Amino acid sequence: MSNRAESVLVGLIGEGVMPSLTPPMHEREADVQGLRLLYRPIDLLELALPATAVGDLLTAAQRMGFNGLNITHPCKQLVLEHLDEISDDARRLGAVNTVLIQDGRFIGHNTDFSGFGAALATGLPDAKLDRVVQLGAGGAGSAVAYALLKAGVSALDLVDMDPARAAERASELAELFPEATVTPRSTNELSQIMPLADGLVHCTPIGMAAHPGLPLDIELLEPRHWVADIVYRPIETQLVREARAKGCDVLDGGRMAVGQAADAFQLITGREANRERMRAHFLELIAVEDAAAGLVPELTKAAH
Repeated sequence: MSNRAESVLVGLIGEGVMPSLTPPMHEREADVQGLRLLYRPIDLLELALPATAVGDLLTAAQRMGFNGLNITHPCKQLVLEHLDEISDDARRLGAVNTVLIQDGRFIGHNTDFSGFGAALATGLPDAKLDRVVQLGAGGAGSAVAYALLKAGVSALDLVDMDPARAAERASELAELFPEATVTPRSTNELSQIMPLADGLVHCTPIGMAAHPGLPLDIELLEPRHWVADIVYRPIETQLVREARAKGCDVLDGGRMAVGQAADAFQLITGREANRERMRAHFLELIAVEDAAAGLVPELTKAAH
């Protein structure tokens, strides 16, 4: 869209999206750039609508003058059939999280993978990518694995508690990236594969406020490993904290959250977001949440 537009209207479709930090991140970045942008969550649970209503919501958004929409669980696959055009990466991933509404057409993109790719490049610029272990092969894990392979990972060990899911995902990725080796693994193989790995990426719910703990035996980590987490509530997961204490270079989940938001902002507004400014605002928002919940932030400076 043109930067001369008077205002931008954006929405977020999904279940339980009212607490999302993406709307305030977009609005603050737009304010700093002198752009009038309004971003509203469209919560399926609040509206008592099924995920299959995503097509009707797209049509409604178009009629009401929305410029774009972010799409989250459980609609990232369901939205595909309602789009007029899909980016190559989103088509290969089979998931869309950003829809542009332009000239009466719906155009789908995926900024989950690009957001993690940008996070990895900026947060761990010297990370060795010969062999990487990834924990979790679910929806978010699919985008992260895709980003890792696009970034040049030669060998990816995909670990999941569901062997069938790991095998299916590994097969799909191997077909998309024939030059790489993608191997499904079980959790009991971690002790054999971690000594061979350069880095570890964590894509399961373990470490979230509702699922505290560690996703693997911390003794498997060596100071030479780099560690990336995609959990960002809390920003300092136990994995990030203990990996850093062991001397590992770490990437917290806030980097991916900001990366996907920054990429979506640019697609929808046509303006490049200042990622470090967005990250600073994101950390402010997390700190406010923590304070409201009575949590004491740890190693706040390190999170930057």
